[in-house]
Amino acid sequence: MKVKVIMATILIGSLYACESKNSLMRKEADAFLIRMGTELQPGQRDAILEAIDGDNKKLGQIRNARNSQPVYPKNVKVTHPTSKTRLYTNTETGAGNKPLLIYLHGGGWTIGSLNSCARFCGEVCSQGGVSVLAVDYRLAPEHPYPAPLDDCEAAIRLALEKAGEWGCSAKRIIVGGDSSGGNLAIASTLRMEKGDVSGLLLFYPVTKAWNDGSQSWLKYGKGFGLDGDLMEAFNRSYILPEQARNAEVSPVCAEDEVLKRLPRTLLIAAGCDILADQGKEFVKRITTLGVDATRIEFSKAVHLFITVPGQDTAFKEAVKETIAYLNRE
Repeated sequence: MKVKVIMATILIGSLYACESKNSLMRKEADAFLIRMGTELQPGQRDAILEAIDGDNKKLGQIRNARNSQPVYPKNVKVTHPTSKTRLYTNTETGAGNKPLLIYLHGGGWTIGSLNSCARFCGEVCSQGGVSVLAVDYRLAPEHPYPAPLDDCEAAIRLALEKAGEWGCSAKRIIVGGDSSGGNLAIASTLRMEKGDVSGLLLFYPVTKAWNDGSQSWLKYGKGFGLDGDLMEAFNRSYILPEQARNAEVSPVCAEDEVLKRLPRTLLIAAGCDILADQGKEFVKRITTLGVDATRIEFSKAVHLFITVPGQDTAFKEAVKETIAYLNRE
């Protein structure tokens, strides 16, 4: 009887903790959206469309606004193996068989930099004792597909070559990214030989580079961190319309035999996000194909919790889940 009571108490406590986190995520998401306002995303959309037409002034201003210099945790050493990569190394853990996360920032292929994902990369390195290589790939519309993807592939190949020198194992390379960065993580991994990448870490990734008309797209298409018309502007900046169903652009379009080659995958989704359903569909498909894939949904969170401050509970939980995933053999 005592065992049953203890187990019931643990279960109730776990449910309470889960509900508490969901409530916090909801409150933080609501406050985050209020601070974002109603003009930010339309302004970003217009700046991208103007850049597609050759006027980059407004887009340049948006990029600069998201490129503030980060403050790194005290136990993290930052170096630059190349001009386009930033390596985070934990100074309190020794070299050896450590995992290496290659991280590809989000921003619709048009916005973002090494600095925009620095908070996440720094915390994962600091708390997890692992190394992180962030990649500063070229941005659209100046550099459309396949330029950003080519840069990400080059970074993975660099990591395979240099992992030992960096105190990491070349057999424990995980590729990750958020939103468009998650898209690039999948596509660049599919360019590698099976076994080169040991895992994928995806945060609300783009798996279809078009308006998929899903329930999540329709429900959260305006006012939830990533508006549908902004996402469509991102797509236009990255690809030509006829490339939308290219498997390197929309991984869901890849052949079964290709997707079977993916390594173990963790996808962490924002529940209130236009991309929620396409991520769910992607994980279901690759799981059916035999890939070891898991999807975790922060049901009350909205897009952007990895790279834009304001959704602290979702961010902290994402760091926690990332560290557990990276340290899994």
